[in-house]
Parts: sequence; structure tokens; C-alpha cells
Amino acid sequence: MKWARQIHLKSPAELKIMREAGRINAMALAAAKALLQPGVSTADLNAAAEEVLRKHGCVSPFKGYGHPPFPASVTISVNEELVHGIPSKKRKLKAGDIVSLDCGTILEGFVADSAITAGVGDLAPQAADLLAVTQGALCAGIQMMQAGNRTGDVSAAIQNYVESHGYHVTREYTGHGVGREMHEGPQVPNYGSAGSGVPLRPGMTIALEPMVLVGTPETRVLPDQWTVVSADGSLTAHFEHSVAVTEGEPLILTVQDPDSGDPAGRNH
Repeated sequence: MKWARQIHLKSPAELKIMREAGRINAMALAAAKALLQPGVSTADLNAAAEEVLRKHGCVSPFKGYGHPPFPASVTISVNEELVHGIPSKKRKLKAGDIVSLDCGTILEGFVADSAITAGVGDLAPQAADLLAVTQGALCAGIQMMQAGNRTGDVSAAIQNYVESHGYHVTREYTGHGVGREMHEGPQVPNYGSAGSGVPLRPGMTIALEPMVLVGTPETRVLPDQWTVVSADGSLTAHFEHSVAVTEGEPLILTVQDPDSGDPAGRNH
């Protein structure tokens, strides 16, 4: 994948808009997560998130994106579906499913992008562990989002955390800069070498998104041309936050309570 996307440093005023976009995005994800129960359709989850966006005068950059155009505001991926699942009235959730919800919000020309994975009722031990490890990998990546580090330090932290727990990171889909566009530079893979890549500077905003698979790093795309699944049908999980590099600690932009101080954004 070739990336020629520019890196845009954000001003404090622009970061303030992105924090509000992120807060709304977190609320949309929380509304969808609150509906997770057997018998609910993935279209119902999308509708709940869209209602939050509509209430705040926002839209999702996902809707209409790409070729063929993505038809919803939230990508909803279940079990072996890693990312980009299309919501459907026909897809009903079952007890024990794990569901990845990925949403974007445009506010005043700026994009927030985040994702969570959650269970429908009680989860099998491996599924619960997978979610914990994927969220832990996101935290490990966020902790490296310090001025003076490089993108490779972030990538290596994510990869090392995941692989130390016996799981795999995808090689085909990556984190990315975010701001006035949904995809800006730099590209931040979920694997890499510490000390490599682009230097991190205050004002850079990056959507970090560990995508973790139980059995293999390999994936394939379903005939709908969007849904990405694990090649071996094993479980997957996905967590994401938009994060800003500052003069001090990393600033998580996509939390409901910006002052919570929770590095994992668990107030989702």
C-alpha cells in the first residue's frame, strides 16, 4: 500500500474541535453498545449510532466512502469479521458473539475515528481474553505517542504486546493520521521496529487501531467487497482511538469524558 498522504499538525483550536468530535463519536459507540443483546440486528446498532450523530448535527465519513460506497455510518463486524462489516437487518446477534463497532464523526470539518469490541452476554474465556489483549495493545500504543518517539515505536509496542499474549496482528490494515480527512499521514501499522518511521511531533493526530486475530494474521475480503474476515475463521477484535501528540502526555480525543484521565477510554 503506497501512502502519499500529508501530515497536518493541528492547532490547539483545531484539537478542541477534534475532542468534541471524539466525544460525540464515543457517545455514538456507547449507544450502539448499549443495544448488544441476542436478537438485535446489526442494522439496529447502526441506527442507534446514527441517531446520536444526527442529534449533534454530525455525519459519519464512512457513509458513501469507497467503491462500492459503504452504505452505513458504522462498520459492524462479528466474530471472525475483523473490520468493515456492513450492518444488516438480517444479521441477528447471538449470545456469546463478539461485536466490533467502528464509527467516524465529522464536526466542523474535522474527523474523529474510534472503535470498540464488546460481547453479547457472557463470553467464552478465549473471547474475553482476546478483547482484553486488544484493548491492552491499544493502551501500549497510546503510551508511545510521545513527542520525540517515532511511529515505529508505536507499531512495535502494539505488535510486541499482542504477540506476547500469543495472538496475531494484521499486516494488511493499519492505523493512520486523521483530521480534516479520515485518512491522513502518517501510516501506523500494527507491527514494526522501534526507532523507525516518522518522528512524532506535537499537533500530530493519529487513529491507532490494533486489529488482532486468534489463529493467523492472514485475512480475506468477502464478496460484498467490504467485510474483512480472518482467513481461518478464527475470532478477531478491534479497538481504536484518535490520539494527539502534545508537548506532554498523549491526548486521547475519542472519549466521552475528556477529563477522565483513563488511557483506555473505558468510559465507552
